[in-house]
Amino acid sequence: METIKLSYPVEGGDFIGAGEASSQMKMTLKKLGLPSDVVRRAAICMYEGEINMVIHADGGFAQVDVDLDQITLRMVDHGPGIPNLGQAMEEGFSTAGPEVRSLGFGAGMGLPNMKRYSDEMDIETEVGKGTTVTMRIRIG
Repeated sequence: METIKLSYPVEGGDFIGAGEASSQMKMTLKKLGLPSDVVRRAAICMYEGEINMVIHADGGFAQVDVDLDQITLRMVDHGPGIPNLGQAMEEGFSTAGPEVRSLGFGAGMGLPNMKRYSDEMDIETEVGKGTTVTMRIRIG
C-alpha cells in the first residue's frame, strides 16, 4: 500500500465547523476498509486535536498519513504554545475561558484523550510560536 496523504485546514474560533475535519477523515478511513476500532481511535484523536486548535489557536492544519501498518496524525498550529505541558496533560486542566466552556468545550480532556487513544504521541511546543502534536495509531 502506498502512503495515502490527507490534509485538512482548521479554522480558529470556528465552533460551527469544529469537528468537520475529523468527520471527513473518519469517512475516508472507513472507505479504505480500516478496522472500526482503529477508525474510532483515529477519529477521537483528530477531533480532540481539532477542537484544541479551534479553542486555543488561530487554527492550523491536520495532516494524516495512512500506511500499511499505521496512521500518523499531525496537528500543527501557530497559536500561543503550551507554557506548562505537564499541567496541560492533567485530566481536567483547561485554560479555556467561560465563553468556550458555555458551549460545552474546554473540559480539559483533549490532550489526555489524545494520549489515551493513540499508540504514540509527541508534542513539540514553543510559547509564542505554536504547537505540533504527532500521534501514531497502529493498524492490526
